[in-house]
Amino acid sequence: MKRHIHIEKTHFDPINFHFRKVSEFNMFVAPARLVGGVVAAIIAFLVVLILMILLSDTHISYLSTSSRWIVNAKTGKRVKLACVNWPAHMYPMIPEGLHKKPLKNITESIFQMRFNCVRLTWATQMFTHDLYSKLTVAESLDRWGLIAAKFGMNISNPRLMNLTLVDAQKAVIDALGEKNIMVVLDNHVSLPIWCCDWNDGNGFFKDEYFDPKEWLQGLSIISKRYRGNPTVVAVSIRNELRGPRQNEYDWHRFMEEGANAVHLENLDVLVIVSGLSFESDLSFLKKQKLNLGMNVNKKLVYEAHWYEFGNPSEKWIFQTNEFCADITQWFVNQTGFLLTGKSPTPLFLSEFGKDQRGVNEAENRYFTCLMAFLVEKDLEWALWGLQGSYMLREGQIEWEEPYGMYDFSWDNLRNSSVLQNLQLSQQMIQDPTSDHKTYYLMYHPQTGRCVHVGKHNITTSDCYKLNRWGYSGDSGPIKLLGTSMCLTVEGDDHPVKVTNDCSSQKSVWKFVSKSRMHLASKDDKGRDLCLEWDSLNSTIVTKSCLCLGDNMQDKSWCNENPQRQWFKLVQTNM
Repeated sequence: MKRHIHIEKTHFDPINFHFRKVSEFNMFVAPARLVGGVVAAIIAFLVVLILMILLSDTHISYLSTSSRWIVNAKTGKRVKLACVNWPAHMYPMIPEGLHKKPLKNITESIFQMRFNCVRLTWATQMFTHDLYSKLTVAESLDRWGLIAAKFGMNISNPRLMNLTLVDAQKAVIDALGEKNIMVVLDNHVSLPIWCCDWNDGNGFFKDEYFDPKEWLQGLSIISKRYRGNPTVVAVSIRNELRGPRQNEYDWHRFMEEGANAVHLENLDVLVIVSGLSFESDLSFLKKQKLNLGMNVNKKLVYEAHWYEFGNPSEKWIFQTNEFCADITQWFVNQTGFLLTGKSPTPLFLSEFGKDQRGVNEAENRYFTCLMAFLVEKDLEWALWGLQGSYMLREGQIEWEEPYGMYDFSWDNLRNSSVLQNLQLSQQMIQDPTSDHKTYYLMYHPQTGRCVHVGKHNITTSDCYKLNRWGYSGDSGPIKLLGTSMCLTVEGDDHPVKVTNDCSSQKSVWKFVSKSRMHLASKDDKGRDLCLEWDSLNSTIVTKSCLCLGDNMQDKSWCNENPQRQWFKLVQTNM
């Protein structure tokens, strides 16, 4: 990519474990080579044979679950999924963009963007229909009359042209593995088409194109195919169940069968299970849990989607504080409850996103609200999406995707600020195995930046440069840990300071507004002032609280955007 992006190695390296096994193997055979002669050769052969038997019988599970966390099955350390969706389920069944950029370039840019995981979509029929499974990439492009895409593919990825579709998928996965990028294989549809409509025949079991037997067959084939492949860490067994036929009884029945079909062929992978109503509803699990047996339960992850779709735009624009609180509570009631309670389970927010051109104000505000929750809960997630365009979507060749990280040409980022928004969420914020003391980060979700105490002003900066804060609760001081200083109001439209005054009303802070993201204190004149990000110089000032009345309660209607005053104290032990 032309744009420079800072590179940092991800925490989890699924390939190194495999390499360590190889290096251990070499430690045994190397001395034998030095001995020479027939005896040495026999010893070496026997050692190789024994190790091959041992390795073939030793089942290596890369990821597992512990309470609400995904962990490394060997070490028990938490592994966080910070993914991007890469569609490959559409008509040609080829990962998008390979006709525009070399595979190596795309995987390198995913790594540079700090995604440690790809949710790679696939269609059932690619594996269950000979028409598709034996089709080459070139033949698939010909089948859909994609002349320009075929020409571009031949230039960008000529080695893929004569591979079958299933082998091309493996080539993509192997290329991701070379960059230590994990892969979640997502069964997106049965018939390879754009997803998802209410009545598209792909929505629920026994729909026109959704034969449960064929679906189970596809899950078995793909699970077996990637058995022992450390790059594939999870199989998401079905995307966005929906439509008039959906019901809880069939959901329980077939989700159990699907999960067991995956684990019958591949015990290594996580099994990711979606809910009903376009992956927005798992509330029925409060009545009846999914029973998958002890072994599969240790690999069970639920997933949810959260878009702005269907929300009243005027609510986001004119009642931002209140609506963010309401819609966040709705998400918790529908799916987020799985993170807590007696038997918490990992939850993977496997799709969310916005028009990255920034033209939809309701989506912009939704995204800020969602990022605050995502960071607070330190969720596993997958952004929709990577693709700047589709080869073929709903009859249109070269359909532009405004939700994509890439621009239409796949040359540059569509909007670099989105990557900034994701920065803190790409880091591990909470680690259940950490012995570090808990403290707070002060996070500004609108920009994705963190509050930083500089030499002259308090500013926002990258969340890799961390100031640690302490806060005992509402109506208490916010202390800069490691010092005797506290956050202090200086006056209306003045920069906030850190001072030794930790006892006056100017250093007493409380969360106001229903969103619980306005931090307010009183100045010398007794006026309530809120922290605010000053976009001109990225400093933090205090001003009159936006969209709040004199009683610090939300106004029923507000023409201003209060999100520049939204700050989140994010608990971390990293």
